[in-house]
Order: sequence, then C-alpha cells, then structure tokens
Amino acid sequence: MIKNYIKIAFRNLWRHKSFSLINIIGLAVGMTAFLLILMYVTFELSYDKFHTKADQVYRLNVDIRSANDVMKLSVSSAPMGPTIKADFPEVLESTRIFGGGYVVKVGNQLFQENRVFLTEPSFFNVFSFPLIKGDPKTALKNPFSVVLTETIAKKYFGSADPIGKTLIIDGKAPSLVTGVVKDVPANSQFKFDMLYSISTLEKKYPGRLEQWGNFGNFTYLLLSKGANAAQLQSKFPAFLKKHISDADRKGGEDYALYLKPLKDAYMDTRGGFEQGSLSNVYIFSVVALFILLIAAINFINLTTARATERAKEVGVRKVIGAARNQLTMQFLGESVILCLISFAISVLLVSIALSPFNQLAGKIISPNIFEHGYIFVLLIISILIGVVAGAYPALALSNFKPVVILKGKFSSSAKGTLLRKGLVVFQFTISIVLIVGTLIVYNQLNYMRNQPLGFEKNQMVTIDFGGDENVIKSYETIKNEFKSIPNILAVSLSSGIPGGGNANAHSELENRQGTMQPMNINMYNIDYDFIKIYGMKVIAGRAFSKDYGTDSTKAIVINEAAVKNLGYASPNDAIGKKFSQWGREGKIIGVVKDFHYRSLQQNVEPLNMRVNPSDAGTFTLKISSENIPATLSAIENKWKVLIPQRPFNYAFVDENFNKQYATEERFGKLFMYFAILAIFISCLGLLGLASYSTLQRTREIGIRKVLGASIPGIVNMLSKEFLQLVFIAALIAFPLSWYGMHSWLKDFAYKVDIGWLVFAVAGILAFMIAIATVSFQAIRAAIANPVKSLRSE
Repeated sequence: MIKNYIKIAFRNLWRHKSFSLINIIGLAVGMTAFLLILMYVTFELSYDKFHTKADQVYRLNVDIRSANDVMKLSVSSAPMGPTIKADFPEVLESTRIFGGGYVVKVGNQLFQENRVFLTEPSFFNVFSFPLIKGDPKTALKNPFSVVLTETIAKKYFGSADPIGKTLIIDGKAPSLVTGVVKDVPANSQFKFDMLYSISTLEKKYPGRLEQWGNFGNFTYLLLSKGANAAQLQSKFPAFLKKHISDADRKGGEDYALYLKPLKDAYMDTRGGFEQGSLSNVYIFSVVALFILLIAAINFINLTTARATERAKEVGVRKVIGAARNQLTMQFLGESVILCLISFAISVLLVSIALSPFNQLAGKIISPNIFEHGYIFVLLIISILIGVVAGAYPALALSNFKPVVILKGKFSSSAKGTLLRKGLVVFQFTISIVLIVGTLIVYNQLNYMRNQPLGFEKNQMVTIDFGGDENVIKSYETIKNEFKSIPNILAVSLSSGIPGGGNANAHSELENRQGTMQPMNINMYNIDYDFIKIYGMKVIAGRAFSKDYGTDSTKAIVINEAAVKNLGYASPNDAIGKKFSQWGREGKIIGVVKDFHYRSLQQNVEPLNMRVNPSDAGTFTLKISSENIPATLSAIENKWKVLIPQRPFNYAFVDENFNKQYATEERFGKLFMYFAILAIFISCLGLLGLASYSTLQRTREIGIRKVLGASIPGIVNMLSKEFLQLVFIAALIAFPLSWYGMHSWLKDFAYKVDIGWLVFAVAGILAFMIAIATVSFQAIRAAIANPVKSLRSE
C-alpha cells in the first residue's frame, strides 16, 4: 500500500513538472535562507555563553556624572574590582583587563600585535580559556610574563616548545613565555592573541593600579552561586562613598556602578572589546520568519490550488471503494514527499552557501550545517509544512460526495479563492517591506560614506609608531625627513586621528556663569601642524602657532560642541576663558568647527586639542594623488632607516574612518540578499498561481479570441487581478515599513529622511516584478491557438 502511494505521488509530480519544480525550488530556497539566518542569529546570541561560570560573571559598568553630561562607560578604574571583592563576600573573584597593541621581537623578526590583554591570574578563574601548557595559577603572576594562543605560539616558534622562550616587547625588558592557551572561540568578545601580566604595568608605572579616577580597564566579577546581582548593585553607592574621596571625584563628579551579565555584555550599547547589535538580530529574526512564511505560503497556495484538478480522481477512487483515511494518507504523503525533496535540496544549498555566507557575515558562524541540531530543525519544519499543505486536499476533497464530483459540479470555493488571494497579498506585503528596507539601508550607508566630515580625509596616510620614546625625541627631524620625499605635502603627529581612538581627560573649563565647570572631555595631543593638515576650520580665535611660546603649555583649542556645553551663545565668547586639565592651566585660544571624529552614529561630543607631541603615537602624512604606490614605497624605505625598531604599518584615513561602518555594511548586504531571495520566492508563487489561473480559463480565453479579443486585452484581463493584489499589498506595506525603518534609524545620530520617493520606487519595483512574472504566462496563453483549447474542451 505504502509503495503504491509513493508510486502515485511521484507519478503526479512528474505529470505536473512545472508546478512541482516551482514548489520544490521555492520551498528549498526559503528553507535555505531561513536556516542561514537562524545559524547567524543563534551565533550572535551565543557570545561568551560557553564559559562554565557564565551565569555568575558580571562586567562592572560605570556612569560618570558631571554638571551637563553623563558618560556611560563599560570600563572602570583599576582599584574597583579588587576592593569590591574584599568588601563583599558574595564576590568570589575579580579580574581586570587592559587592551593594547605592542611590537613583539622574536629573534630578528618584528611583529605588530594589536590584540594583547594585560590581565592577572584570576583571569583563568573567571573565564573558561583552558591552558594547554603552563600553570593558570602562576602563568601571569610575575611581571613580564606572557601567555600565547596556539596560533601565535606556532607563528613565533613553529613546532618548538614555547615555554621558557623570551620575547622582546616594545623594545624593552625581555618577557618570558609562561603558558599557551587554546585559541579563542569565534563567539567570544575576548579576542586576544597574547596575555601579558598586569603586574608588568605596575612595574613600569608604579601606582597605576591604585588610581580610582583613571578609567581605562574592564573589570569582571565572579559572584557566588545564588548571589543576587541586584542586591549587590544596591550596595555600590555606599561603597563609592566609602572609598572615593572628594579629590578623586575631581571637582564635583559623581559615579554610579552597574553590573552587566556577561551573557548580555556583547549586545551592550556601551560597547566593549567587540559589540553586537540586538536590533540587527531582531530584524534578521523577523526576516527569517517572513522568508519561511513566504515559502510555506507558496507551497500551500499551489498545493491547494492544484488539488481541485484531482477532484475526479478522488471521485473515482471513492466509487471503487477507497476509504477516506486512505485518501487522506495519499494527499498528506504526496505533500510531505515534496517537502522532503525540498529539504534535501536545502541541505545541499546551505552546505554550498555556508562558506560565502561566513565571509559575508565577517565571522565563522558555523563550520558546517550539522552542528547544534540545525538540520533537525529544518527537517521538522519541512514535515510540518508538508502536513499543513496536504491537510486541505486530504480533508476537504476526501469528504466530498463522489456523485457530485463525477457530475462535474465540483469547483473551487469562494472561501478558498479568497484565502489564496489573501496569502498572495501577505507575500507581497512582506516583499515590499523588504524592498523599502533595502532602499533605506542603502541610502543610510551611502549618506554616512559621503557626508562631509568637517576634515580632510583624502590622500592622508597614517603610520602608528606606538609612542616610541626614541621617535618622540627626534620627531621634528623625522618629520623633515618625510617632507623631503617627493609628493609628501605635509606631516603631523598626534595621539589620535578622526575615526580612531582618543584620550578622555577630566578637565575644568570656565563656563558662561564664570565658574569652573568639571567635564570629561575628549582630547587629542597634537603638534602645531595637526589642525592645518586635516583642514579643520577655525571659526573663532586662532590655531596653535610656534610664534606664541605659551601655546605648548597654557593653551587649548576646543570644538563647537564644547562651546555649547559651556553655555556660550557664540564661539567668540569662549576665547580667553580659563581651563585646567591634567596639570595644565591656561586659556582657550581657538574654536574649530565641529568635525566628525567618530562614526555618524554618534553625536559630535565636546573635544579639545592641545600641543603635546610627547604623548603622540601616530604620524599623518598628506600625500599627492600622483603615483601613490611609489610614494608609499619611498615612505617605507625612509621608515626602515629612521625607525628600524618598529614595523611599517600604514593606513589611509578615509578607509580607516569607513571601517567604523563595517557592521552596518555587512548588515546592509545581508539584508539586500535576503530581500532578493524573498522577492524571488514570492515571484515563483505568483508565477505558479498565474499559470494555474490561466489553465483554469483556457476555454474562456479561446472563446474571447474567436470573438475578436486582442492579445493586449487578454493579457490585461489575466494580469489585472494579480496587480490589484500587489496594489493592496503596497498600501499595507508602506506604513509597516516606515515604522520599522524609522525605529532602525533611531540608532543613528545623523540619518536620512524617509521621503515619499523611497515608497514610490519600492511600489514601482514591486509592480514591475509582478507584471514581468504574470505577463510571461498571460502572453503565452494569449498567443496560443484558440482552436486547440476549444477542441480539448
């Protein structure tokens, strides 16, 4: 019996090859897209959940409140973690992490390593990063101790045992390799290549780990099992009052401490070593569900539409004695078999697409489809879709009286037709929402890439020298040597560049009321040429000049955002006002027009610049657009002569700035590709229904042609019904897409307006796609010979 069912099922599939192909391809593509997104979303939500004590680990977040602003930090100060551990018994362990980059010398080779953590032995108690070699209790105990990852150990020493080997870090004291740790999993925000003992920092800078007001390290706390994090957090105000003196509060600042669960830290908007986007995860989850729904609706629509053609078959079967349950099993079996074929194709497609998808996502979300039970999820979904799709013909047709069916009085019900139309509207509603979303994402990314930034970014080359003391001592000579290279137009050095990091300094600036206002202000340490080389516009006062001897010790230049924060009505009002910052006191000598030194996702915050080349770490070279490769080669040759102790690592300012949008770029590409897939699946369904509708009206079309109907008239008649459905879908989709994308754009400080043109373009695209899909079948029917269709009737 089962063998007979299967034989009949495949016979029906083969008899209606085009419909079967549309059904199988549409569902396979839909399940493929769904599974890829499911793997991506699961990966994003799995960050740092592999740690055995993940439920007990919390990151210490800090708010610093001053007169006019609140800084929300994911970092804290060095004494906080150990002191919290000492004061609260429910805290079993604390560990601190400083991130940094160092030049590592192995033999005669130099390596620039930018993923280095300075941390302490408790790191291995809090987190599950197993050591392959070395003792976790002592590996990071002594100053100048280093733990390497497997990959870096092989990079430095090949197959030799690295334990006991010596590295020269930043050209200073030799450091001893004391351990090798397994490579960091892809779903961890703690992506390090090297762990350096935190006691090294204390050795080099005595007292650095005792500064309550210096916020620059991440602190993680391990709580005892069953400890209440909220109760512990409620004790922090008293803790701060006890330990932070008025001197540490720096002019009236106030602090607040918060606990962020490790499992949620990756998605925290405060940032961290790596930051995910919860809104993007939600969006992709919805897109995945929509694509699966579109594919399932296609399958159900076409399956139920074709079911009416088999009414006579059901009637004959019932007359010769087929029981209802046998008919039910037949239809359900055929539907499930079709879904299982789609499932097999989907598994193959996912296996092929996984590697390109990993590259597009910018991370290895999964090495294969067979991890984490993904394939079983897909199998269950495919069977469920098959059961739902087969339920209508199985239950409805098997219930009809054979005498009615065999007399030819059976036809599709109005309810069934209305349901199919409703499902088509739903499909195209989703498709149009995705089209609008894709257009707005593209417009926003294009806006951020091309928005004037307020500084010169083209033909600007930066070279990191890591604050090397030897470079600082002779920086003027080095600058002149660079200037002697043809096509080098100007040279500057600074502690930071637009699009890169910058220091944050507690300061006091004179405000409009004449009082010294405490602020935590972003800061660049620069030389005299920095403002000029970056083309920043001075709108009040003047830039730094060597003609004024006090500019290097008693002057700062601020931006417009700082002027507004201080309450001045005009930038000119801020000129000559007093400031106090990190041991310097003097006056504001200039105001520059606001420039975007960070991503356009953030508002321009108060910033000041001061002449202090001794704290710089980056050269900026403005070069001519002529023969750039030769210029870069000349710079490298000069670098190797002047600064042989450091590797030559350069970057272009514009490329470096746009790297801030890498996450949004990947999101935009993924969104676009999945939108295209959704539209493709919708069109397959529309093509199938149009084919079915045309087939049902074959006799009508033949009669109309005999009576003189034109081909355009017939095409219009067949297309009009479907285009009306697309029009209804557009009316539903436009407000939904506006609301969804308006919410997405809230994450950007500077954003595009959602104008009517986006909806017009999306609507036109949807109509063009629908017309192209339906017209193919309509034209084919319209140009057919009416004699053949009428003869067959």
